[in-house]
This record gives sequence, structure tokens and C-alpha cells, in this order.
Amino acid sequence: MNEFVAPEIDWLALAPLIVVLGAGVVGVLLEAFVPARARRVTQIVLTLAALAGGLAFVVYLWPQIVAQPVQVVGGSVTLTPFALGAQGIIALLAFLGVLVVADRTATGQDAFAPTASAVPGTSYEDLARRSGLEQTEIYPLLLFAAGGMMLFASTDDLIVMFIALEVLSLPLYVLCATARRRRLLSQEAAAKYFLLGAFASALFIFGVALIYGFAGTVRLLEIAQQVQQGALPLEGMSALLVAGVLLVTVGLLFKVGAVPFHAWTPDVYTGAPTPITGFMAACTKAAAVAALVEVLYRISIGVQAVDPEIMRQLQVVIVVVAVLTMAVGTVIGSVQTDVKRLLAYSSIAHAGFLLVGIAGFGPQVQSSTLFYLLAYGIATIGAFAVVTLVRERRVTPGAPEDNGPVADDGVVLGEATEIAQWAGLGRKAPWLTAAFALFLLSMAGIPLTAGFIAKFGAFAGATSGGLWWLAVLGVLASVVAVAFYLRLLVVMVFQPGTVEPASQVEPVETGVSTSSTGGGEGSTGEGEGPTGEAAAGGVATATKVQVTAAQRVVVTVVRSRGPAAVAIAVCAIATVILGVFPSLVLNLVAEASKFVP
Repeated sequence: MNEFVAPEIDWLALAPLIVVLGAGVVGVLLEAFVPARARRVTQIVLTLAALAGGLAFVVYLWPQIVAQPVQVVGGSVTLTPFALGAQGIIALLAFLGVLVVADRTATGQDAFAPTASAVPGTSYEDLARRSGLEQTEIYPLLLFAAGGMMLFASTDDLIVMFIALEVLSLPLYVLCATARRRRLLSQEAAAKYFLLGAFASALFIFGVALIYGFAGTVRLLEIAQQVQQGALPLEGMSALLVAGVLLVTVGLLFKVGAVPFHAWTPDVYTGAPTPITGFMAACTKAAAVAALVEVLYRISIGVQAVDPEIMRQLQVVIVVVAVLTMAVGTVIGSVQTDVKRLLAYSSIAHAGFLLVGIAGFGPQVQSSTLFYLLAYGIATIGAFAVVTLVRERRVTPGAPEDNGPVADDGVVLGEATEIAQWAGLGRKAPWLTAAFALFLLSMAGIPLTAGFIAKFGAFAGATSGGLWWLAVLGVLASVVAVAFYLRLLVVMVFQPGTVEPASQVEPVETGVSTSSTGGGEGSTGEGEGPTGEAAAGGVATATKVQVTAAQRVVVTVVRSRGPAAVAIAVCAIATVILGVFPSLVLNLVAEASKFVP
């Protein structure tokens, strides 16, 4: 009878994952044992401390891993400079994203429903609002999602990668349904994300089965080494390997948001709570792109030398997806009239730009991809943080006009996401407009911003792989994208603000109730400020907000109580530094080009 031999585990190498996922478990326990009055602050402190701790461990491990990559738990986690760099980027972006999630405006409310499980418009939802309930469960869910993303980007074991995919996805499905306003739209977004995500997961695991049938292992590095050494002859079996890798790639491209697997992106980005949209857009894309690079490039190590035709087939697929993604993201994005949908199609376009670099299969693609993910993620979180502060406000005739932060005489409604509503925003909030303009210019790839350096690296990767024509298409798509970014800037800065009569505002768009007893989407909006909160204690009441023909809706900028403003400032400063002085970060990511132990 054989004795069990416990594996030797390098716990220090797993420290970033242990800190983040362990804090998620602790956060669940806090929900049971910490009093309700202290629960929110405790969860926020724990979440930020865990993400900062994970990032600190990444910094501590960096010199060791650059010198000698390691495989942990029998190869289930492969800690290379590329994987560790991806973990650090995800932890940093998640930290900034949580700052936006934790923000409360001057009116005392966050972006999340008091109880997400309540049917919109029911008495139970009103009771929860009157009781002052808060969704503090979102913070453990964010930690589980971030931990899953960090694991997702640091393993070449396809079974572990699938587990990480589910760990990061399931919390996001729940978080998308927790919006305080537009409740039905939020729940619809979560349902679409769940159904399409389940379909993509099924394709992923089917691809894993085909790869295992070909190689007898789910470790990509082992497959590549065995093919290179002739232990796995490709003749007669290449179709099985190609089909398996393509199906796994489809599952990853769904998370990336690439065409034709992008259909969920605009609806989910629009319906989810805006802070969750920013977190998801930045962090999920970083994890999925890092995992995609791991899969494609590790397979290429052995296959390229034995059968270049297989690699050519995979490259053709990536090139076609890149072209379609850039085309859809830029063309359809240019006709959007909603800010969140515009940023959603911008995300799709950036997925195409990333794939342009990946398609080159060049040696410097790993480093340029990490820099792109960092630059794009910072600009994205900053942009969505700005969107959370631009709101609609109900005013009555004779009330003073407010051209700055919201006054106490009006009732603040939902976010003003129509582009036309952003007219004149530059006069109301010049500093916020300047920050948002900086983020848009970075996404457009304008020089002296981080986005310019990122796109230059991605297109250089395509050129080094002989795909100069694909790089040219990427440049042309970037020019088209500049047009719709500048269109939004022109509306904010050069067009005068207008006041829209309240009778013309759709209840679904404003989150305003048109009936004190009716159900459905129109009856789920609640006010902020004196009408939507109790005068003492700041506890939200169940008072329905009605906009009559004698009233009107204006667009205003609400005050942040700190976290979102800090996130916007940090993102703006980082965007400038990465664009003007990128050498330090470029040197760091250059060390991350090694992704094979």
C-alpha cells in the first residue's frame, strides 16, 4: 500500500492569490458577525487592504520570479514574469475599481439596490429602502472575482483555468443585477451575461476535452514540449488539436469581448451598475487577454517547429477576429448616443487593437500587451468613474439654477447617460471634464497619453510578425475611433447646455416613478437629497419621485465623498505619466516577456 506524499507548496509564491481569495472568505464571515452599522466600512477596508496586500506581494516576488520562474502545486499555477505582471495589473485596477464602487455621493447613496433580490416595484423593495439596508455583500464578491482573474492569468492547466473562469464569472453575473436604478434593465443585463457566459464556458470545457483527447494532458506547456520532442505526432491528429484550441480560444474571446462574441458587451455595460461596469471592463479584459496569450503562445512553442501549418491556421483566425472586432467597435461606436454604450463599443474596438498585436506572435508581444492592458484599464476605470457623477436633477420653477455641484433644493435622479445631456458640462465641472477628456484622448491614442504608447506597441508587434497591413488597418480604425471620442468632447466643451422639459423625459431613462403605486421599471426610481432621504439620519425612504409637467430635469454633477474623486485623480495622473515618461513601466514589462518557466 503506497503512502500518501504531501506535495511541497511554495506558499510565498501563492501569497497574492491567498491574500485576495482569503480576504473574500473573511468578507463572507463579516456579513454574519459584524453589526450592520459597521459592516460597510469594515468590508471596504478589508477589500482595499487585501488588494493592496496582493499588489505588495507581487512587487516583493518580482525580482525572484524574473530571475527564476516557478511552478507551484504540481504546475497548477505557473508563476512567470508575464503571469506575475498580469496579477499585479489586475490587483491595481481592481483597487481603483473598488474605490469607485465604495463611493457615495453628497446625497448619501451608492450605486447599489438595498436588496438586489427584490422584484422591482414591490412593497418588499420599498420596505428594504425604508429600512436603510445596504448591499455590503458586493465587496466579498469583488474579491472573489479579482482572485479568480489573478488565477485565470497565471495558469496553463486548462482545468484550473476553467475553475478560475467560473470563480471570476459567477460574482460578476450577480453584481450586474444589483443596480439601484433601472432595476429591470440591470437584471436583464445579468441574465444575458449569465446565459451567454454559460454558453462560452461550455465551449471552453469542450475544447479542453478535445485537447485532452489529443495529448492525454491538460497542461499546455507539456503538450508543446511533447510535440516538440516527437512524443505526440501531429499527423492525423492535428484536426483534434486545432479544434480544441479554437474552442478554448472562443471561450476566452467571449471574455475579451471580441467579434463575433461581443453581443453581450453593450447591453451588459449599459445595464450593470456603472462602478461594476468599470471594474469589469478593465479587470476582466486584462485577465482574459493574459490567458489568451498564455494559451496561444505556449501552444506555439512546440507546434511551430513541427507543423507551421497549424500555427498559420490559428493566426488566420486571430487576424480575422481582430479585423472584424476593430470594424464593429469603431463603426457602430461612432453612431452611439449613449455614453455607456459608446464606451462599450470602445472596449470592443480596443479588444481588436489588442488582437492586432497578439496576431503577430512576436517575442515582444507579451510586454506590449501588459502595457496596453494597464493603460486601457486606467483610462476605462477613470472614465466610468466620471459617468457615475453626472446625474439628472429634478427642479421646480423658481428654483435656482445649479451650474456646479448639486445643491440641496433639487432631487437627484439617475445618471445622465445620453450624450446630448452632456452639453455644456465643461462649464459646470471644468476639472471633471478635463479628466474625462484626458481618458478619451488616451483611448483614442493621442500622443503624450498612455494610449499612444500602448497602441504603438501593439501595432509594432503586428509589424514584427510580418503583418504590416494589419497594423495599417489598426491605424485606420484608430482614426475612425478618434472621431467619436472627439464628438463627445465637442458636446461637453463647445455646445451650450440645454434644459429638457420633464414631460419629455422617459421614466425608464431617468429612473423616475410616474405612479405612486404602479409596478415595473418606471416605479423603481427613488430620489436622493431631501425628498429621497429622511431629513435626519440620511436613511432613504420609500418616497416615490414624480416629475410633473411644471417641473423639469437638468443635468448636474454631484459631489463625490472622496473615493471616486481619488480614483479619477490617480487615473488621470497615471495616464499622463505613462504617456510622457513611459520608460520605467516599459522596462518592467520588458522583463515580463518571459512567460515560460
